[in-house]
This record gives sequence, C-alpha cells and structure tokens, in this order.
Amino acid sequence: MNALDYFNARLEATISPMDYLRLTQIDPDKYFLLDVRNGPLHVRSLKIKDANVIPEQELQARLNEIPKDKEIIVYCWDVWCNTAAKVAKFLLERGYMVKELTGGIAAWKEMNFPVSDSTQEVNMSDSCGC
Repeated sequence: MNALDYFNARLEATISPMDYLRLTQIDPDKYFLLDVRNGPLHVRSLKIKDANVIPEQELQARLNEIPKDKEIIVYCWDVWCNTAAKVAKFLLERGYMVKELTGGIAAWKEMNFPVSDSTQEVNMSDSCGC
C-alpha cells in the first residue's frame, strides 16, 4: 500500500470530532453515535452528548439496538484504545456503515465539546472486559 492509498483508507474509515460536529449540524438524523467503551462505571461516567452507550462486551447481545439505515460513528477512550476499531470491524462485517471517531472521548473532551452524564443509562455493565 502506498501513502496515497493509506490516507484514502484512513479518511474513509475515520471522522474527526470537528467534522462529526459540523456534519451532525447539517444532517443530525444521518448518524448514530456509539460509545463502545468497556470498564467500570466510575471511569466512564461521562459520555459524548447524545451518544448511545453499548459497551463492546455487550455488543453482540444488543446488536438489534443499532440501526442499519444510519452511519455508525464508534468511539472508545483515546488514540491508544483499539476497542472502537474492533467494534467497527465487527459491524462492517455485518453490513453496517461505520467510521471511528478519531481520538475517542479524550480528544472530544480536550476540545471542550459537549458531554453528558452516562450513569443515567440503563444496562451499563460495571465489568471491564478489556
């Protein structure tokens, strides 16, 4: 793979926090933001505002909650976490349209973009499974 192919593939598979915010302002119904982080509740008490929380370890059992008619944007902790990439691969293999949010929630919070309290969510597991 040459550099051009690499960057084309990277841009096809990812979306930056800024681009995601801009695109959801244009067409908010096109996207389904999915928080797939595993881990104890106290460390994932914040989520990106309006994100749907389905930890990676629960994904297979809750697949019916993810719409096939929207572009799925997955995120996890940060650039070192590969959970979102694993979920993206899993969903792509099942016919979903998927991109990974670059930098995860760490980049989102660093930019002071809107977050909300995720402890109000139901079905949140407290085990890591990382």
